[in-house]
Amino acid sequence: MTVASVTPLDRAVDFKASPSLAVMPDMDVLRGGRREAVPMPSDMFGDTWGLMKDLAEGAGAPVDYTAIGFIAAVASLIGGKRKVRPYVTSSWSEPCIIWAGAVGDPSANKSPALDAVTAHLRRIEADHAFDHQTRMLGYYADCERAKVEKQAWQKNVEAAHKESLGTPSMPAVAVEPEEPQRRRTMIMDATPEAVGAILSGNPAGTLHFRDELAGWLTSFDRYSPGGREFWLEAYGGRPFVIDRKGSKSALTIPFNGVSVVGGIQPDKMAAALLDAVDDGLVARFLWVWPDPVPLQRPRQLADVSRLEAIYRRLDGVQFGRDEAGNATAITLPLTPEASDLFHEWRLSNGQGVEDSGALYKSFCGKLPGALLRLSLAMELVAWATRGGDEPEAVTVQTVAAVAEWIDEYAKPMALRVYGDASLPLVERNAAILARYILKQGMAKVNARDLGRSPHKTRLSSMRDAETRGAAIEYLCDAGWLSSASTREGPTPGRGKGDYLVNPLVFEGR
Repeated sequence: MTVASVTPLDRAVDFKASPSLAVMPDMDVLRGGRREAVPMPSDMFGDTWGLMKDLAEGAGAPVDYTAIGFIAAVASLIGGKRKVRPYVTSSWSEPCIIWAGAVGDPSANKSPALDAVTAHLRRIEADHAFDHQTRMLGYYADCERAKVEKQAWQKNVEAAHKESLGTPSMPAVAVEPEEPQRRRTMIMDATPEAVGAILSGNPAGTLHFRDELAGWLTSFDRYSPGGREFWLEAYGGRPFVIDRKGSKSALTIPFNGVSVVGGIQPDKMAAALLDAVDDGLVARFLWVWPDPVPLQRPRQLADVSRLEAIYRRLDGVQFGRDEAGNATAITLPLTPEASDLFHEWRLSNGQGVEDSGALYKSFCGKLPGALLRLSLAMELVAWATRGGDEPEAVTVQTVAAVAEWIDEYAKPMALRVYGDASLPLVERNAAILARYILKQGMAKVNARDLGRSPHKTRLSSMRDAETRGAAIEYLCDAGWLSSASTREGPTPGRGKGDYLVNPLVFEGR
């Protein structure tokens, strides 16, 4: 079947040929039962909101995508250098790690928007390359010295053996050092062992940017057992030990902290979110799923130098030091007023979720920690934007803005994502097919043709005849389609599988 533009006259002719299409179509089919998108509140971003909008316009995308990418990027730059504590009477603290998912169709421009707020991380990484080269030269020198020291020690062992003396201990300088890791502000795809090696040389953590989250969420155990467990730990930022195959020693990571951001298509969410083990991993994500924006010419060039300046200031935040001189996180408390507000919000957070799905319940259960992490990140973003002394506490204004963002945006978006993922397959496919019919302006469809080029690439979830047939039948029941099949040839046999599209769907969109 060839996709062609259909005129109102064409539709009228087909409509007259099939009076059964006089029924009013159910336009809610287009939504597939999903919740409406909500606008993102801006107060949490302070003076950076205008920059987020400019970057989004330049990428031809909703501001939601640049904003969520920005959140994950700044969290990764702070990482293990700072923590936040909600109560002075409790040891509970949260690191600065954020996981974020951008949902949208391939044409939603998720990737250009996320690229716009993560590209500058690579510049910071490149600036650290010279320092890494210097450390590598020192590493090579230490390795050569270790070889010499080990040879000298081996001679001492032989001499002691001949003289029946005790075996001398091998000196520490005879042990080859671990190879230093270069600064990695962002990684794209790596095994848990490879990420562990990177983190060993990046004690503040890093950002894991996946253009397609679905592949990542379904591949944890592809390389080695325990992959999923590793990433669960990477959200908590706790120490982690990896036993390396063929190595005499385990790899110890003081701060296993990785912020994550990436995109995912709606038709891939069900498998990625619902088919996995219910261990709370996907519930750790903050989700954005805005409606597409109309194509328009950007009003002005985004001030990317300002974005880079913010990143560099956050990257320059230093660790604290413990009594032994080891690097340690500095913990920022909430101010007393912020602590009171957080506690009140925490009491109300769980209200009304008893009858919700398991994923949303788990999501809400992790929101107190997410609120603290976001508050820490945005407090430091405000400082990096305005300058001055680094904050010593998280203010009530920041906590209030983050609480509003979570209640008015993060929660509705989570319901939109989890609700859509849990829809029956036939409803999701019917919505996809309905939107495709509208976009192509189709007056007639053929069941078999929909499984062929050029349609099959756009309707990838309906490549088998049974699945397509179920979606078509659903649209027939919803008043979108009406069978117009005739027999092929003069003898009895299977019909052509033709269906007329109700012309009223084009008037009601």
